[in-house]
Amino acid sequence: MRILIATTQVPFVRGGAEGLAEGLQHALRSHGHEAEIVALPFKWYPPKKILDNMLAWRLLDVTEASGVPVDLLIGLKFPAYLIPHPNKVLWILHQHRTAYELWDHPLGDLITWPDGVQVRDAVRQADRQLIPEAKAVFASSANVARRLKKFCDLEATPLYHPPPSAERFYCGPAEDYLFFPSRLTRLKRQSLVIEALTQTEQAVRVKFIGKADEPGYLQELTDLARKHKVSQRIDWLGHVTEDEKLRLYAHALGVIYPPLDEDYGYVTLEGMLASKPCITCEDSGAPLEFVHNEQTGLVTGATPSALAAAMDTLWTKREQACSWGNASRALYDQLNISWSEVVRRLLA
Repeated sequence: MRILIATTQVPFVRGGAEGLAEGLQHALRSHGHEAEIVALPFKWYPPKKILDNMLAWRLLDVTEASGVPVDLLIGLKFPAYLIPHPNKVLWILHQHRTAYELWDHPLGDLITWPDGVQVRDAVRQADRQLIPEAKAVFASSANVARRLKKFCDLEATPLYHPPPSAERFYCGPAEDYLFFPSRLTRLKRQSLVIEALTQTEQAVRVKFIGKADEPGYLQELTDLARKHKVSQRIDWLGHVTEDEKLRLYAHALGVIYPPLDEDYGYVTLEGMLASKPCITCEDSGAPLEFVHNEQTGLVTGATPSALAAAMDTLWTKREQACSWGNASRALYDQLNISWSEVVRRLLA
C-alpha cells in the first residue's frame, strides 16, 4: 500500500513524537509498503495560529499523489489528525493539551489569552466532530485514551510501540547515580528532582541529559540547584550520543521520571529495556501503566519530600532495586511491544 503519515513539527524541537513517526515509517517500509511522512510546522501562539493550523490541515488534499491514489492515511498529532481522507486511521499521540487537561493548570498558557476560551472551544468541537471520520482510532497509551473519553466521549484503543533502538539496550553494573534522560521542559519537572535532592538523607547523585525547549530554562535549573546547594550532586550532560545514552542507562542505579500527566514517555520503556527500576509520581500519567509500586519501581507523591524518600530507597536498597529492574524488563517482554504488532493493528 501507499501510506502517508500525517504529523506536526515544531522546528528545531525533537522529542518522542518525531521518533515515533520515523519508527512507524521504517516499520511500514519493512513490511513492504510505501510510506512517507507529511509534516507541517506548528505554532500555538498567539492562539489564532492554532486555528490557522487546523484550517491548513483541513484544506490539504492527499487522496492522491502524482495521479496515484494514497491508500491509507495515518494521523498522529493535533492538528494533523484532522486532515481529510476517505481511508484514515488515527493513532493519537495527544490532543492539544492546553485546551483539555492543562486548561486551568499553571503550566497552561491558552487560558491567559483574551481569545483563549474561543480557541479552546473550537479545538474541542473540531476533535469531537472530526476524529470520528477515521475508520479506527488508537491512542499512544491508556492515559491518552482516557483523556479522549473524558473530554470528548470518544473511544480509542491503546497501542504501545517500542522506543528507538530498543534492541540495543543492555544492563551493566550499577554505579552511584540516578538517571533522568529527557528534554528539559517544565512538564518533565526536572525542578522537582532538584528540590527533592535537598531533602534526601543519602548523598544521591543525578545525571540529566537533554536540551532545553525554551531559551534560559537550563540556566533557570542550574540557578535553582545552586540556590539549594546541590549543584555538586548533579551532572548536566546536555546532548549525548546514542551510545553514551545507552551506557548511562546500563550503569544507572535507577531511572527517575516524574513528568506531569505524560502521554507515553520513552524514558520509562527505555529503563525497562535496560532492566532498571523507575521512580515516577502518582500524577505522571502513562508511566504508571508500566511502573508498579515496589514491583518494577517506585510510585510516589509529587512532592520533594516524597520523591526524596523514593530516591533514598533505591540508593540504600540496591539488591531490591536490581530485582525491581529485572521485573521491569520481564514486564516489557510480556507486553509484546513491537513494530510488527503496531503495523498489524493499524492496517487491520
